[in-house]
Amino acid sequence: MTRVLLDGYLEVPAEHIEAVAAALPEHIRLTRAEPGCLSFRVEQSAEQPTHFLVSEVFADREAFEAHQHRAASSHWAKVTAGMPRHYTVRDEA
Repeated sequence: MTRVLLDGYLEVPAEHIEAVAAALPEHIRLTRAEPGCLSFRVEQSAEQPTHFLVSEVFADREAFEAHQHRAASSHWAKVTAGMPRHYTVRDEA
């Protein structure tokens, strides 16, 4: 089985940091409860507060795609709409 890994950061304008930080716990809770989610972390960078560091591991492509689909219509998607995402997605055997 090939796992899917995502790493990178979400770029949050300073004026939206509070709203993103407030929405984050629920986004993390919902994602970690998804079938096939092996690891999910989003943390504000201490060095660059406008960057929220993202690390995800899903059991397979199907679980990753299901997460993408769910997240696309979530409250998190609305709060972070239009914010640049600098992610690398890769498969790992």
